[in-house]
Amino acid sequence: MKKYFIGLIAATIMVACSSVKTSFDYDKQADFTKYKTYQLSKETMSMDVNQLDRDRIVAAVENQMTAEGFKKSDTPDVIINVHIKTAQEVSATATTTGGGYGYGYRYGYAGGFSTTQVSYNEYTVGTMFISMVDMSMEKIVWQGVGTKTLAENASADKKESNINYAVKAIFESYPPVK
Repeated sequence: MKKYFIGLIAATIMVACSSVKTSFDYDKQADFTKYKTYQLSKETMSMDVNQLDRDRIVAAVENQMTAEGFKKSDTPDVIINVHIKTAQEVSATATTTGGGYGYGYRYGYAGGFSTTQVSYNEYTVGTMFISMVDMSMEKIVWQGVGTKTLAENASADKKESNINYAVKAIFESYPPVK
């Protein structure tokens, strides 16, 4: 029971302290000043997450697109595609207790006894890919990626806050500076 409690505390601290790790890539030939309108892709609207989280992700992306100066349109300049990937990961922590050295009778120093305990922590890492596809060229011109340890038992408000934070962090690299 004690091992479980320590693992739970470690997981909680890790989730609370973790931030979104982001990266991005873009087409150096693309003129990002010409993109003014967008539409979410059909894949985004049917991504493989529960409906509540899908609605949160869609709202966060639409809010961020508005903040970037885009307008939603049926004839968009770009299509926004959001893809979510999750992976179970395990971390291990080894703790050694006891041991040490003491003065021995005949050969100087002698070793003491020690024990090593290994604790395992399973957690889920989520990665969000947001791609911007130029409709006239039909190719990706920008893609932002964010990765974070997921707080699976978070409240609805905390999930919404985490999703908004992740989307905003991903879009910090848009438009790219050439």
